[in-house]
Amino acid sequence: MGKLKRDVGPSFVVFLIALPLSMGIAQASGVPPALGLITAVVGGLVVGLFGGAPLQISGPSAGLAVLILEMVHRFRTDEDPYGLGTIAVIVILAGLLQACAGFVKLGGFFRAVSPAVIRGMLTGIGIIIIAKQFHVMIDDDVQGSALHALIKIPEGIVKAFTVEGDRYHYVAASVGLATLITIVAWERFRPAKLRAVPGPLAGVLVAVVGTAIVQAATDVNIVSVQVGESFAGYISLPSASSLSLLESSAVWTSALALAFVASAETLLCATAVSRMHTGQRTNYDRELAAQGIANTLCGVLGTLPVTGVISRSTANVQAGATTRWSSVMQATWIFLFVVFLPGTLAYIPQSALAAILIYVGFKLVDVDAVRTMAAYGRPVLAIFAATAIGVVVIDLLSGIILGFVLSTARLVYSLAHLDIEREEAGNRIDLHFQGSATFVAIPRLAKALEDIPAGTELHVHVEELDFIDHACLDLLTAFEKRHQETGGRVVLEWHSLMSRYVKGGVRAADRASRVPQPPGSRSDRA
Repeated sequence: MGKLKRDVGPSFVVFLIALPLSMGIAQASGVPPALGLITAVVGGLVVGLFGGAPLQISGPSAGLAVLILEMVHRFRTDEDPYGLGTIAVIVILAGLLQACAGFVKLGGFFRAVSPAVIRGMLTGIGIIIIAKQFHVMIDDDVQGSALHALIKIPEGIVKAFTVEGDRYHYVAASVGLATLITIVAWERFRPAKLRAVPGPLAGVLVAVVGTAIVQAATDVNIVSVQVGESFAGYISLPSASSLSLLESSAVWTSALALAFVASAETLLCATAVSRMHTGQRTNYDRELAAQGIANTLCGVLGTLPVTGVISRSTANVQAGATTRWSSVMQATWIFLFVVFLPGTLAYIPQSALAAILIYVGFKLVDVDAVRTMAAYGRPVLAIFAATAIGVVVIDLLSGIILGFVLSTARLVYSLAHLDIEREEAGNRIDLHFQGSATFVAIPRLAKALEDIPAGTELHVHVEELDFIDHACLDLLTAFEKRHQETGGRVVLEWHSLMSRYVKGGVRAADRASRVPQPPGSRSDRA
C-alpha cells in the first residue's frame, strides 16, 4: 500500500504530460485528437497491468504518427474520410503479430537493430513532424509529401504574417509561437515548487488563456480541437466486411511495418528506461506480448496503436514511480477526464497542439545523436543519414529498409574485407593485416604472399586482425612451410593468430595446446 501511495504523484505528472501530447500525436496522425486519448487509456491500463517493463509508459507515439498518417492518406474514402476501417484491421494484425512474437520469445530479436538505423528513423520522423505541423500551426493547408511540406516552410513563414479570408494566419502563428516559447522557457526555468507541471501543459494553458482573451476582444476565429459530446462516439468496432481486407497485400505489408516499428521503438525505449532505475528488470518477451494485446484491443476499438514512449516513461521514473501502478493510474486519470470533462478540450487551439508536436519533433532530431554517429566513423554516419533521408523523401518503411540494407552491406564488407600493408627494409618484409581474413579474401592474401621473394625474412603482424577462418589459416601454414624450404624465415605469433580463429563457438586460443602447430613454428615467436 505504501508503494501505491508513492506512485500517485508520478502518475499525475505523467497524466499532465500525456493529455496534450496524446491529442497532438493523434492530430499529427491525421485522425481526431480524441483517438489519442483513447489509445493512452488502453496502453496505460493493458500494458501497465501485464507488461514486462513496469515503469515504462505506453500510449500513442510520435514515432508511429508518420506511419499512421501515410495509412490515412492511402486508405481513406468518401465513406471513411480517415481510413479508420482499414487501419483498424492493420492495427489488429500488427497486435497479433507482436503478441505471437512475444509468446514465442522473439523480444530480443527486435532489439537487434543498428542504432544508426533507429536514430536515423527517429530523426526522419522528427523532420516530417516539424514540416507537417508547421503549416498546421499557422492555420494553413499544405497537401502532399513531407518533402513538399518541408520545401513550403519558407513560403509559410511569409504567410504567417498575413490574413486570407477568415483565416488569420498571424494570430494562429502567434498562438503557436507563444506555446513553443512557453514550453522551452518552462522546461529550463520552471520554479521548483511547480516541477510537477510539465512544459507542454504550461504551453497549452498559455495558449488557452491567450486565445480566450483574443476571441473576447475581437471577432477573430481561432481553430480549436473538435470533440464530440461523448468519446464513445469515436469508437468504431470492426464489421464483418472487414474480413475481406485480409485478402489485401497492402494491408498485410502495412501491418508488418507497423508491428516492426512499434516493437523496435517499444523495446529500445524499455532498454533506456531500464537503465534509469534499479528496480525490476525488463522482461522483453512479456512486454512485447502485452504491447501486442493492447494493439489488438486498439484495433478492435478503431483507435491508434500503442507503443512505449520515452518522454512519458522518463518523466515517470524521474517523478519517483516505483511500480506498474503509476502507469495504470495515469491512464485512469485520463479516462476520468475524458468522461467528466470532455468539453474543456474544445478550448485548446489546434495551433497549440501543433507547436507541442514541433517541440517533440526537435527533440527527435537529436543533434547529439549525429555527433555520436560521427564518432563511430563515416560508414555509421552514412547509414544514419541515408535512413533519415529515406524516411523523409520516400516513406518510413522504405527509409528503414534502406538503413537495413546499408547496415547489412557494411557488415558483409567488414566480414569480408582484408587490408594488407607491406613494408620493406633490406632483407626484411613486414605484412600488417587489418580486418577479417576469410575465404573471400584468399585471392588478395595469396597475391600478397606470392609477392614475397624467396630467402627473405617475413614478419606477419596480426594485432589489428579481427578474425581469420580455416581457409586463410591453411594458406598461411602452407606458405610458411614452402618459404622455409626455400631458405626464408617467417616470424608470426601463431598463438595470437589462433585466438582470432573461432570454431564451434570456442576461441582457438583456449585450446591452443590441442591445436597442431605448423612445422618449425614456436609459440614464442615475436
